[in-house]
Amino acid sequence: MRTGVAIFATHDAMAPGDVARLVEERGHESLFFAEHTHIPASRETPFPIGNGSLARRYIHTLDQFVAVTAALLTTSRLRVGSGICLVIQRDPIITAKEVASVDHLSGGRFEFGVGAGWNREEMRNHGTDPRRRMAVLQERIEAMKAIWTQDEASYDGTHASFERIWSWPKPAQRPHPPMWVTVTTPGTELDAADRGLGCLGVAAVSFSEQERRTAEYHRRIQSCDPVGEVVTDQVTTQNFLYCHEDLDRAAAVGGAMAGAFYAGNSHLLWTREAYPTSAYQSLGNQATRQMKEAGAPGDRRALPEGIAIGDPHRIITELKRWESVGIDGVNFILNTCEVIPQEEVLASLRLFGTEVLPKLRER
Repeated sequence: MRTGVAIFATHDAMAPGDVARLVEERGHESLFFAEHTHIPASRETPFPIGNGSLARRYIHTLDQFVAVTAALLTTSRLRVGSGICLVIQRDPIITAKEVASVDHLSGGRFEFGVGAGWNREEMRNHGTDPRRRMAVLQERIEAMKAIWTQDEASYDGTHASFERIWSWPKPAQRPHPPMWVTVTTPGTELDAADRGLGCLGVAAVSFSEQERRTAEYHRRIQSCDPVGEVVTDQVTTQNFLYCHEDLDRAAAVGGAMAGAFYAGNSHLLWTREAYPTSAYQSLGNQATRQMKEAGAPGDRRALPEGIAIGDPHRIITELKRWESVGIDGVNFILNTCEVIPQEEVLASLRLFGTEVLPKLRER
């Protein structure tokens, strides 16, 4: 099983290059940076956290390709990716050049994660009709593939169109970097399989449900019509990570971090009106039965199955279960809205690298 780190928001005190060096030093294989361009100020919820509202902290990100470049140029082995690049909001000619450039500069260590997005107002602010987002995604990926693989490329589509062009550089990985699509809403993994794209899972599900979806993904991808030149037949999932020697301490600190993530999503619930999703079960008070069952005041609630929060032994057990259902890799969220002090995040990362990763590598 591969392990990586997913950065959903940028910590003020740590640059992407510093994060990348730490991730590589601790033995992880990959680092993915998310992309959130903006939130409409007129619709922002005022709930405060840290240095601004919770919603503002949720989209507290640097430009994706600047962050990716910094991470790649300060490491030597780490694979760094976009998780996700909102190609429906980008010019395909410029994006193709950005992807090829970072792959060229890094010697072929870039992973290209794409997505259609879910924020309808963000789409419209970029001139994209939300009802056409999947068609736009398809065409712009095809257009970029043409630029990467053809000496003189052209494309004639409804949402991307250009005459013959010559573009340099070409990607170091030929014909182009591995391509992934982020999966939140159930069923998106089947779209990924049909297009020959790898799955970057975001919304966690039960072990049995993940096993079912993974098996169906692998079945469907065998007869896919690849949108790129290569097929990325892999499934990863997303998880939270907080590792501490004391299980109660881990549950308290890591649980608060996970709660902040879901609270941040709930404050953006109004942006999902066009595309309701069951991906985040805690949104809009849609908590699962397990989440609603409360113990006595002061009791520590049992950590949900599958979550990588706890002492090293518990985390190893949960990750081995993910591996047993067919997951190829896990990308970890280390912090959310800066609710965990940075020194504790680093301590968690060190303990995980020392006590957990060696056990996984043995397998």
